[in-house]
Amino acid sequence: ASFQRNQPMNAIDRVRSEGRKILTEYESKIVLRSYGIPAVNEQLARNVKELRDAIRAIGFPLVLKGCAPEISHKSDLGLVAVDIRSEREAKAIFDQMMKNMHTKMPAVLVQEMVKGKREFVAGFTRDAQFGPTVMFGLGGIFTEVISDVVFRLAPFDRCEALQMVGEMKGRKMLEAVRGMEAVDLELLADILVILGEIALDHPDIKEIDVNPLIISGRMPIAVDALVVLS
Repeated sequence: ASFQRNQPMNAIDRVRSEGRKILTEYESKIVLRSYGIPAVNEQLARNVKELRDAIRAIGFPLVLKGCAPEISHKSDLGLVAVDIRSEREAKAIFDQMMKNMHTKMPAVLVQEMVKGKREFVAGFTRDAQFGPTVMFGLGGIFTEVISDVVFRLAPFDRCEALQMVGEMKGRKMLEAVRGMEAVDLELLADILVILGEIALDHPDIKEIDVNPLIISGRMPIAVDALVVLS
């Protein structure tokens, strides 16, 4: 555990040494995983050999995303491709993405395609008056339709996290519904508690945004994440 808890500092120190304040998606999930937050299976590919290694390790279907420190709005730049089902298709998309990233160190994130109809958002920000505030709410297509987000000041325990989740207007989305399994609420509560722990352990982290947190079967999985330093 002590080794794992050192990993976020390594990632953060490297980002700081490069004069950056925003971690890439890949770096952000290193921080989450080091605390035990489930995140999508992924590998970073900087060349065709690494792409093929990633494909063998992860398997199809895949998602490819452009990944570089200077790039934040990947979708707007055409740097996200989903449901890739062959090496030939992956290679063509990889080549195009690498060409389209006008940056010193372009790379492509090769991800397992997580299937789940329910999407949520989670994270924390630092309130100037109250300190780290953890949030959880409906994500995906529901974000624009219903503003359904709940908040808690860190630190708090699993019991408080469960109460927090229960305050959502759309809490029935967490239950067994339309053939989907009930969400593992204890794991979800643990993720929210851990986000508060990260905020307390790392005062130099200004905010974390996990969006989406997709429910795959019963399990919440961080599919995309952003860590911003103060």
